[in-house]
Amino acid sequence: MTKAIRVHHVGGPEVLRWEDVDPGKPAKDEVLLRHTAIGLNFIDVYHRTGIYPVERLPFTPGLEGAGVIEAVGDGVSDLKVGDRVAYAGAIGSYAERRLAPAAKLVRIPDGIDDQTAAAMMLKGMTVQYLLTGCYPVKRGDTILFHAAAGGVGTIACQWAKHLGATVIGTVGSEQKAKLARDHGCDYPVITTKEDFVQRVREITKGAGVAAVYDSVGKDTFMRSLDCLRPLGMMVSFGQSSGLVPPFDIGILSKKGSLFLTRPTLMTYTAKREDLLSRSRQLFDVVKNGVVKIEINQTFPLKEAVKAHEALEARRTTGSTVLLPSS
Repeated sequence: MTKAIRVHHVGGPEVLRWEDVDPGKPAKDEVLLRHTAIGLNFIDVYHRTGIYPVERLPFTPGLEGAGVIEAVGDGVSDLKVGDRVAYAGAIGSYAERRLAPAAKLVRIPDGIDDQTAAAMMLKGMTVQYLLTGCYPVKRGDTILFHAAAGGVGTIACQWAKHLGATVIGTVGSEQKAKLARDHGCDYPVITTKEDFVQRVREITKGAGVAAVYDSVGKDTFMRSLDCLRPLGMMVSFGQSSGLVPPFDIGILSKKGSLFLTRPTLMTYTAKREDLLSRSRQLFDVVKNGVVKIEINQTFPLKEAVKAHEALEARRTTGSTVLLPSS
């Protein structure tokens, strides 16, 4: 038996229950993984609340983790017992031990510790596909990245700056503005004091930005469109403020023949070769010091309720890691 967080019905943080579970033995193409660190992400809240429905209740939340392989099933040829591995995109990480699909796992290279790996996989690979897949950021571009002081935002600011972009980022406080600036954001915009559309127009001298990366959703979506230059790309990859309501796609033509995408990491890493390529690029920029992964909060796994409360209250910055007791 092992311990895990289980959700029997969707709702607030209080539905996260610390229970005994039997992980079982690995089936074909599976491994038994002992977690050493687990990443906390806002998508975990979407699963817990039912915004992103999970097929079956009860379930163990969490999409990201790192650990050591303890057993392998038939058909697993490129991983072995004792390997340090990390993953993003396989639900069930809020557990001390779990069965995981081998195809979702990548080896952690020397020079990257387990906590860093657990904190970077989902957020870091999200940034990788956002900046190279959805809209390939290039030198001279100006972009707008919402929630620039968050876990994804701080990685994105560093990486976009490395690519030669000018980065405008929205934040909620002076403290978060400093954090974003320290991570490469050229123009932090404090949304409690400033109108971000007006600031974007001022900074770009009315031209607008090449791309907007928006994980906030309902509260920012329509006004984000007003920040784009003609033929600009709107990348909506989350909805921390709520779902974006339906809208007339004719708005995209009226505002300058805009492009819109609603991507997911799971699509961009569905093929094994894409997963390995994207994770390799992420590991490289971290090992080379281009991107620093900052773990600003840790919680014991059994205190996942407190972790979710802090995340939803916007009391977290950078990355947050849950630590198993075993």
